[in-house]
Amino acid sequence: MHRRNFIAASAAAVAAPALGFMSSARAAESGVTDTEIVLGHTGILSGPLGAPIKVVVAGAGLAFDAVNAQGGLSGRKIRLVSLDDELVPEKAVANYEKLLGEHHAFAFFGCVGSGTTAAAAKVLNQSGAPMVGGYAVSDSAREKVAGSGYFVRATFAREAQALVQHLTTIGVSRIAVAYLDNPGGAEVAKLVEAALSTLQLKPVAAVPVKGDGSANEASGKALADSKAQAVIMYLGGGIGGEVMKSAWAAGGRQMFYGMSIVPGDVTAKLVGDKTSGLAISQIVPYPWSEVDAGAREYRQQAERAKVDVGYLSYEGYVNALVMIEALRRTGRDLTRAKLHATLKAMKLRVNNMEIDFTGASNTGSRFIEMVRVTKEGKFLR
Repeated sequence: MHRRNFIAASAAAVAAPALGFMSSARAAESGVTDTEIVLGHTGILSGPLGAPIKVVVAGAGLAFDAVNAQGGLSGRKIRLVSLDDELVPEKAVANYEKLLGEHHAFAFFGCVGSGTTAAAAKVLNQSGAPMVGGYAVSDSAREKVAGSGYFVRATFAREAQALVQHLTTIGVSRIAVAYLDNPGGAEVAKLVEAALSTLQLKPVAAVPVKGDGSANEASGKALADSKAQAVIMYLGGGIGGEVMKSAWAAGGRQMFYGMSIVPGDVTAKLVGDKTSGLAISQIVPYPWSEVDAGAREYRQQAERAKVDVGYLSYEGYVNALVMIEALRRTGRDLTRAKLHATLKAMKLRVNNMEIDFTGASNTGSRFIEMVRVTKEGKFLR
């Protein structure tokens, strides 16, 4: 998928020189010129987990391209530099340093992952560069970058609570969780367990799933053997669909519910007719709304740019609108310290979402909506 503002680069990043981005006052304001604002992004862009991240970034590109087409912000155009870290913490830290030292990023946008974000906490704090709109970042990793990171999407604790409440309300008590076998996934599994414990329930199974897809069959069988009535999934890319198929092949009859990182359209292509039993907790409003002008504008831009219309690209788009508004409110005299001050005082309504960074939390939204996925990969509210 080609985006003008999406610069793909190798994850084999090199560290910044010893006297790099942290050594001078001038470096603290790098990435801002008379004509340009440079934003840095690091995340997994390869393998089964990389495909959805590319869609999120492409959605953000729609908003950045639109403001650039209007002359930018105070005459400055936004340029996003994106590097692949393969979701490896050491590579992510090297990417953050490279983005600061070599690409002179002024701030960070849409960075991906829990372990990767937590590992970069020291780099972020020392650089003074704000990070806005992270994707798939656990609640504990958000806490580690408090003071540096501003997250738009609701917390995973809130998603877990919403899913458990929905399931127990419809009479489901035997609930399993399938999660990515990484620090963020393990934390989400504990959040689901905590949500169940408030109702004196426990997961009937907690099944880790390898991010490379190598354990899909074994994970599916473990879920089938658990005899769960429903499975809550924290699985990105096509992994969720493959695990669902494996569970059914092993004799499982459970329903599947996804957290927001589960791409419903991708899952539908893999699962086919059985997709109609899948529900997902979404953390941005319905992208196909006909009454919301912001959603209509997003779809028009996506169709012109040939970007997939859906929750993934819409989340990137909404996050970019928040980033753009923060930069706009900070004004022409743009510094990292002033951008931090703007974000900490920021309240706004964007595309039917209330965003508020003024409280103790660095998470701006509490929005959660449950939707069902059809066999054609469409979403029903």
